[in-house]
Amino acid sequence: MGGPLPDPFAGSSEWAPGPPRPVVPTPATMGGSLRGRRVLIGLPGHGWRADLRADEKVVQGSRTYVPVMPEGEWYRAEAEQTEVFAPLVPVERVWVEELGMADTANKRADVMSRLVSMDEPPRRNPVAALDADGLTGRRVVQILEDGSERRDLRAVTELHTSDEGDICARVTTELDWYRWSWTGKTPRTLTVAVHLLWLE
Repeated sequence: MGGPLPDPFAGSSEWAPGPPRPVVPTPATMGGSLRGRRVLIGLPGHGWRADLRADEKVVQGSRTYVPVMPEGEWYRAEAEQTEVFAPLVPVERVWVEELGMADTANKRADVMSRLVSMDEPPRRNPVAALDADGLTGRRVVQILEDGSERRDLRAVTELHTSDEGDICARVTTELDWYRWSWTGKTPRTLTVAVHLLWLE
């Protein structure tokens, strides 16, 4: 009685991919198109707000601003071709979510390795779904068999066992995730094996 639990992938020929690329915030002042891009807003030394989308920069007088809206409102505006209110945020307080280089090195788990600078939003490294505290509603990345990444997904379940006995979770596109909130229509979902799923 007791003893170790069996490894669900022991003896399996399942391909085990590396992690997806991390999210690395970049100042919006660096240039480039912002329409539809994921952004963070905030103030160095104070804090950051995420799950936002931007529109193109606007200039008023001598200042440059970025129209920023909650992600759910951006998806609704795009899907229904409607106008939404987007507060103007000074460009120096906006960071764009870019994808960095994948890091396959082992991470230390001590608190010192988790400390960040308060001068800019922190880099967000992916976390394997198997190691995550919870999945439902969170941004996830699916690794495809060719090693490419499928993003703009949300998990709609926690890990569970499929009818075939595989450990997996169900995901949906972010558009369908947000549409669920404004129409009540249950989203189409896809079952993804745990070894192909990461928290973004």
